[in-house]
Amino acid sequence: MPGTDTAQQDRGVAGGVGLTALMVAAARAVETHRPDALARDVYAEHFVRAARASADWPVRPEEVPGGEADPLWGRLGRYFGLRTRVLDDFLLRQAYGGVRQVVLLGAGLDTRALRLEWPPGCTVFEIDQEEVLAFKHGALDALPAGDGPRAVRVPVAADLRHDWGAALTGAGFDPSAPAAWLAEGLLLYLPPEAERRLVDTVDRMSRAGSSVAYEVKLGIESAAVRHSPVYAEAKERIGVDLLALFDGEPRPDSAADLAGRGWSTTVRTPFHFTRLHGRGPLPERHDCLAANRWVFARRPGR
Repeated sequence: MPGTDTAQQDRGVAGGVGLTALMVAAARAVETHRPDALARDVYAEHFVRAARASADWPVRPEEVPGGEADPLWGRLGRYFGLRTRVLDDFLLRQAYGGVRQVVLLGAGLDTRALRLEWPPGCTVFEIDQEEVLAFKHGALDALPAGDGPRAVRVPVAADLRHDWGAALTGAGFDPSAPAAWLAEGLLLYLPPEAERRLVDTVDRMSRAGSSVAYEVKLGIESAAVRHSPVYAEAKERIGVDLLALFDGEPRPDSAADLAGRGWSTTVRTPFHFTRLHGRGPLPERHDCLAANRWVFARRPGR
């Protein structure tokens, strides 16, 4: 049947949370081509064009109707660009501070192993479901060979809703050495019990000097916020129903959990970093970004 191979390749990103990975990749592609880009990812547009679901999505600012005023690729897109920059900086600080293991939890279409200027000796473990990793690797393999990544890139096929620690150590992760962990755009979609297990696993596998960064939403948003143009446009224009994907149960306070385990924690709003960088989304009335928090935690010592 025509298209069967393509359909098989796209299976990991054809719907659900996998489709959000393409949405974020499109936002990174648009951000890459802005003259004032906060982050650049030259691989992002290739993922967008490689999948049937996103083949006609914008990948450049001039392709965005309404530009910065567009709720989806303007405001939400700049949010993703800002988030990318902030978390890039977080990981590089850990690496240049001596950490040599980086773990991307729910890596999706993340290309940090390829595009960041890592110091020598770094390994980036990319954990996600097998079908997502297969799509990602297929898209990357179709590109001309470049100079290669500055870090060793290790894909780890695992479902983060279940036990994944053994798969990570089996791929070469060393629990006796410090690590930098990142859960970017992941915990919002996990059931609360899976989030608790994930935090417990990160804590158990982290030595002194380890750090973790992740994104959460505080509480259940009001009806007015749930009618935000961002949510409506994502659903109507690209078929990403974020509200349906967010887990609706009360969320655990993972920052407090980590603090209780001896980690030092810092919680920031995205708008803190908008002010810091001079670019990014600003607060609005009935704002779907108002409940978002970026958490940074470190296990003291070396």
